[in-house]
Amino acid sequence: MGTTIRNAKLTDAAPLARLMCELGYETTKSEMEMRLGRIAADDRYRTFVAMQDGEVCGMIGTLTTPSYEHNDYGGRILAVVTSKRKRRHGIGRALILAAEKDFTKRGVKRVALNARLTRDDAHRFYESLGYERNGWRFVKQLPAGD
Repeated sequence: MGTTIRNAKLTDAAPLARLMCELGYETTKSEMEMRLGRIAADDRYRTFVAMQDGEVCGMIGTLTTPSYEHNDYGGRILAVVTSKRKRRHGIGRALILAAEKDFTKRGVKRVALNARLTRDDAHRFYESLGYERNGWRFVKQLPAGD
């Protein structure tokens, strides 16, 4: 099965919403359309989708930002997911490689990503691609503003 990686389009909102649900983030098509619209308006973001047999079967979202710690730009992989029925077929690897290629074109030399502590398979996958564990992520929910 050949996998094609391309830039995401607003018309990909429905399959991207399904992929977010598979990650555990309940998302509707209209919510994803709104999110994609915001993301597409900011040149620092990239969203790529993986296609097989004419269907979206995976996605990766990235962000390139200046750094406080370094002189060059840093890259973050914000989301990466492959459809449950298509996992272990090289799609995730193809998405990561596409993102890394884009980062390189943009002058990024360091890439970071987060993964939930419970996703041991994802941890092993990222490590197999050369990513190293190097810290902890802390999260706090803030109250809604007025």
